Amino acid sequence: MTDLSIKELESIIRETGRIKARPEDYKDRLKGKILVMLFEGPSTRTRVSFETAMIQLGGNAIDINESMTQLGRGETMGDSARVLSRYSDCILARVKRHETLMELARNSEVPVINGLSDLEHPCQVISDLFTIHEVRGRLKGIDLAYIGDGNNVCNSLLLGCSMVGINIKVASPEGYEPAKNFVKKALDISKETGSRIEIVNDPREAAKGASFLYTDVWVSMGDESEEEERLKAFRGYQLNREIVKLANSDCKIMHCLPAHRGLEITDEVIDGRDSIVWDQAENRLHAQKAILLRLLG
Repeated sequence: MTDLSIKELESIIRETGRIKARPEDYKDRLKGKILVMLFEGPSTRTRVSFETAMIQLGGNAIDINESMTQLGRGETMGDSARVLSRYSDCILARVKRHETLMELARNSEVPVINGLSDLEHPCQVISDLFTIHEVRGRLKGIDLAYIGDGNNVCNSLLLGCSMVGINIKVASPEGYEPAKNFVKKALDISKETGSRIEIVNDPREAAKGASFLYTDVWVSMGDESEEEERLKAFRGYQLNREIVKLANSDCKIMHCLPAHRGLEITDEVIDGRDSIVWDQAENRLHAQKAILLRLLG
């Protein structure tokens, strides 16, 4: 997230709104441009939204994965980056380790987009911030509660919210809080923007007075070996009717998807009238366009 300045982030959010309102005005803006999409893990929204974005902007996307390239036979990520950046205008990468992404960036001659790493998911959060602005017409002073695992999405949310002045309260079980360096960075940013950053262990405390309630899966990609202990630790952190009642009466429900219904969120909440989960998912497309145009337009 913090590869962007606050002004750059705000500009991308505004551009996302213009793109969503008049997509026809942008249809040939990336004509002749090539995006290479490299995935070390499964993806639905990131993969499809970026490929659709490139096509609708007049460019093309090439989807590859480790098993179908020489990466699967021992070529280093750095060498792959050197080659792929000679063939394309931008590289999107979903990686297991953030260091892999950094190796790509160090060796690439073209921009590299983080499509998710174990530390951050910035493209998701840019879309989320736009969605919040779309609903409320502003960002500064909004109260958002994130209830669940202090994972990559949570890390990026902390940074993104602090950058735009959203007050964010994170509730995670003891031992599953967001990384301390991300909390510190968010607190440092908040001194400039006035955002309030709080980390608690009680989900009910976090939910009180919130205008947005956000959750994510309890077992992220790469954490499957911890599934049994995580399911025990996160009991009581489900977004359900009782938790939602503690929030503001007009509180909106957010989830970055995929959702494990019956675990971190109930059917009645994700499918309820206050859910904006599907708007979040749609807005990935518009936000990806704004990101690509910032880098290539």
